[in-house]
Amino acid sequence: MNKKTVGFILGSMVGAAAGVVAGIMLAPRSGAESRAMAADAMNDAWDSAVDTYERGAGAVNDKFNNVRPTVDAKTDELRAKVDLARERMDQLRDSLSEAVSGASAQVQDAVTSVADRVTAMADAPIADETPADAVRVEVVDADETPEA
Repeated sequence: MNKKTVGFILGSMVGAAAGVVAGIMLAPRSGAESRAMAADAMNDAWDSAVDTYERGAGAVNDKFNNVRPTVDAKTDELRAKVDLARERMDQLRDSLSEAVSGASAQVQDAVTSVADRVTAMADAPIADETPADAVRVEVVDADETPEA
């Protein structure tokens, strides 16, 4: 190390020691009193922080309690509407099922009636004709127009 560095380090140590001695000699109170005052100040700050927290928590809790009945009422109202919609859907499903069943029965009856008529017509000959003669097949060419 060079002389400048050693001088700087020694000067810093002497200055720090002089500051400590001056602080002790010029302090208005003893160390015990200063520590007690610092502890009181910290306790006061802690108590103030706790009081502020409790007031804030109380305000939030009050706001929450004021809003909760409205939220509960809206939730109950929504549940009632959902239940009503479910009941209406059940009614519509039952009504649709009955309509489909009725239409299905009508279609089945119509198919049976048509099938019976076709069978009856196929078995019965037309006047003075045999059943094979009663059927006429006419071929129409798509390029030609039918003659009137």
